[in-house]
Amino acid sequence: TMGNWLVNHWFSAAVLAAWLGINIFLFTYYFLFFDRDDHYFYTRAILGSALAWARASAKCLNFNSMLILLPVCRNLLSFLRGTCSCCRRTLRKQLDHNLTFHKLVAYTLALFTAVHTIAHLFNLERYNHSQQATDGSLAAVLSKMHLQGSKWLNPIHSNETTVEYVAFTTIPGLTGVIITLVLILMVTSSTEFIRRNYFEVFWYTHHLFLIYFIGLVIHGIAGLVRGQTEESMEDVHPHRCAQYLTQKYEDCWHDCCKDPEFGSIPAESWKWVLAPFLLYVFERILRMWRAQQKVVIKKVVMHPARVLELQMQKKGFHMEVGQYIFVNCPAISRLEWHPFTLTSAPEEDFFSIHIRVAGDWTERVIDTFQQEMPRIEVDGPFGTASEDVFQYEAAMLVGAGIGVTPFASILKSIWYKFQQGDQTLKTKKIYFYWLCRDTGAFTWFSDLLASLEQKMAESGKSDFLTYRLFLTGWNTSIANNVALHFDNAKDTVTGLRQKTIFGRPMWNSEFTAVAAAHPRSVVGVFLCGPQNLAKSLQKSCHQHSSLDPRKVRFYFNKENF
Repeated sequence: TMGNWLVNHWFSAAVLAAWLGINIFLFTYYFLFFDRDDHYFYTRAILGSALAWARASAKCLNFNSMLILLPVCRNLLSFLRGTCSCCRRTLRKQLDHNLTFHKLVAYTLALFTAVHTIAHLFNLERYNHSQQATDGSLAAVLSKMHLQGSKWLNPIHSNETTVEYVAFTTIPGLTGVIITLVLILMVTSSTEFIRRNYFEVFWYTHHLFLIYFIGLVIHGIAGLVRGQTEESMEDVHPHRCAQYLTQKYEDCWHDCCKDPEFGSIPAESWKWVLAPFLLYVFERILRMWRAQQKVVIKKVVMHPARVLELQMQKKGFHMEVGQYIFVNCPAISRLEWHPFTLTSAPEEDFFSIHIRVAGDWTERVIDTFQQEMPRIEVDGPFGTASEDVFQYEAAMLVGAGIGVTPFASILKSIWYKFQQGDQTLKTKKIYFYWLCRDTGAFTWFSDLLASLEQKMAESGKSDFLTYRLFLTGWNTSIANNVALHFDNAKDTVTGLRQKTIFGRPMWNSEFTAVAAAHPRSVVGVFLCGPQNLAKSLQKSCHQHSSLDPRKVRFYFNKENF
């Protein structure tokens, strides 16, 4: 398993290095090509090195635009997850990084867009300057050439044309402005804060990606940036003829050179993005087809602290522990799909989700269900890290707030496996940590823990599950109440045998205790919670893992939405 851990990290690094390497290669290769190739000798006479900066960044933009949709093809990822059984853990672990990679590619697109835009602003300024120049320089002579026909080099044909005019009236100018604005909107609206608090804003702006791709494909069609044509190169090679453009001789005793002729660079963005775009279209069609399949709502439970539980059935629906589904409620919005972790176990004859208020959409769903029974559409299930929980001898499950949902599924499934005497269960011990701000949040989940506590005690397995509940937000009245009933067998907050702890966990001592209890085991650490908690758990995993492969290792997994 030490090898597994290394392979996993090496595989992540290798994928990243390959992606970075291709970006560096494309940029360097095309920068040097446009900076040195003789077809662009005359283009460089006007534009200088800004030509190479614009073209090299364009290639990298095409490459990353090709990749951006792949990590969000959920059905493709599910298919890969299911088919890869030989290198199962390693590849499946990589698939959990899909959104991290998606964001990385998006930021790279933003960077190359900035480079490309700045380079073209320089280019437009130089085209304009050369058009207005009357100094007989090579750039000025080239700008006045073939203005009537289609063999021109400088796209600015008159002294009245301004940079703004080109930016807002030509196809490359207008599409460039539009797709840059779209990219800015998409990047700024996908910050953690907006996604968590204004999901609708994130959802709708992200669908501007259609405009981005349409704009990208038609951006280069007009071919404003040009090079010398192949026929013209054979007749009048710049090395031989460039000097005669600025100094015309009266008598033509030498080999007279005709004026060079220019043609556009063929648009090729469509070649890069066509295949992934078609794949994504297929993905969306598949989602729509799956969404049309009937969902029967078996039971609706309204828990305290405004948490809504929906128990549903759907023909052909098969789930694994810790998976999630996308839910749509047409009565509220036909377009919005929201992710929810499944809280049911695979052994149950229904699947369930718990919805808490976290924005406009969830609030409206909860309000609607209190008045009527609206139609629900479901897409999924999709797999994430928690499926691997039974692969470890010991597992540490950490849930923050509603982040407890994937572990509801896992704990229920373990309960069923015990009842059925399942021999395939590798897990010998589970440590469960739940961090919550308010006492109301504990109520819906404490029933499950209470029944588990009882069942495991009855089957003589009470030491299998150790759980610790941490109340991170509390006031004096709660503290006084707890102090008053401290000697009671059951906790005053949850009604469970295990007492609630006030404050945050001391991860250092928790990991030390687990390492001492399992000196030779591989311990899976699973989190569904905020990023800062992920960082501290990841740090603890590294600190407490032994370098000796025969001793304890902690292996970190995080839920990704």
